[in-house]
Amino acid sequence: FGSQTTQLIGRRVRELNTYCEIVPFNKFPFGDRSVKGVILSGSPFSVNDDNAFKTDLHEIRRNYPVLGICYGAQWIAQSSGGTVDKSDSREYGRAHLSVKETGDLLLGNLPQQSQVWMSHGDTIVRIPDNFSVIASTEEVEIAAYKVKDEPTWGVQFHPEVFHTEQGNKILDNFLAICGCRKDWTPASFIEATVADLKETLGGDKVILALSGGVDSSVVAVLLNKAIGKNLTCIFVNHGLLRKNEFETVLENYEHLGLNVIGVDARERFYKELAGVTDPERKRKIIGKGFIDVFDEEAHKLTAIKW
Repeated sequence: FGSQTTQLIGRRVRELNTYCEIVPFNKFPFGDRSVKGVILSGSPFSVNDDNAFKTDLHEIRRNYPVLGICYGAQWIAQSSGGTVDKSDSREYGRAHLSVKETGDLLLGNLPQQSQVWMSHGDTIVRIPDNFSVIASTEEVEIAAYKVKDEPTWGVQFHPEVFHTEQGNKILDNFLAICGCRKDWTPASFIEATVADLKETLGGDKVILALSGGVDSSVVAVLLNKAIGKNLTCIFVNHGLLRKNEFETVLENYEHLGLNVIGVDARERFYKELAGVTDPERKRKIIGKGFIDVFDEEAHKLTAIKW
C-alpha cells in the first residue's frame, strides 16, 4: 500500500530466512501456489481517503494467513464493517503494549508488557463482532486484533521497526503460522535467479541500461552470471553525476567483469537543460534524454532480443 517501511518489512522477513516478494496492492499473484501468507503494509493514505489504495481482500483472506500492519490492519477492519476514525492527535512514537490473549498464536508467547512503535493518524475505534482485541496500549485499545475462526490478524503498531522490541518475534510467529520452512538465504536466491535466467534467455543477447546505482548493478551481475558475453550494458553520463563518478563506476563495472558501453552525453543534456529552473521539467528532460540516448546506442547493436 505504499508505506515508507514496506521495504523494511521485506527485509525483516528475509532476515528470518524466508523468501518474500513485494507486490502492488492491485497486482496480487492469485494462482501462485508458492504463496504461503500475506502481509498488508502501512500506507501514506488514510483508509477514509477517496484516493486511498484499496483492494478486495475476500479471496486473499479465504486462502492465506494474513497480517495487516497499520493501514493494512485498518483496511481489514473497515472493509469488514468496522470503523476507522482520525485520532485526536497523531499517534507517533513509543508505546507500551499489553498482551490480553496469552494463547494467541501471533502474540501469545511475547512478554505480557513490551515496547512497540506507533505511527498513524487514524485509529480503529470499532471492530466487527467476529474480531477480538488481543493487545492494547495506554492510548490505543485496539492495538492488535484477531479474526475469530480465521488466520487473520491486524496490528496498529509497526513490528518491522527497531523500536518494537518483540517485532522480529511477531513476524517469526506469523511465518510459523504460514508454515514457512525458513530455509531461504540470499545465496539460494542468486542460484535460483541465475538458473531461471539461463532457462529463459538461453543463447539470446541482452542489452541493459545502467544507472550506476545498486538495483541496476545487481541486475547486471545476475545477468552476467547467467549469460556472460551475451550481455551488453550501457551507462550514460548525463553530466549530473558526482565528480569523477562516471570514470569510477566504469572502472568498478570492469572489475565485475561486465561488458559496459560508457556514453558521454554531457553536452547534450546541458543544452537541453539550459535555462530550465522548474524541478519537474528538469526531471522529465533528464528522463527522456536518458531513454533517447539509450535507444540510439541500442540501435547500433545487432541481434539483440531483450
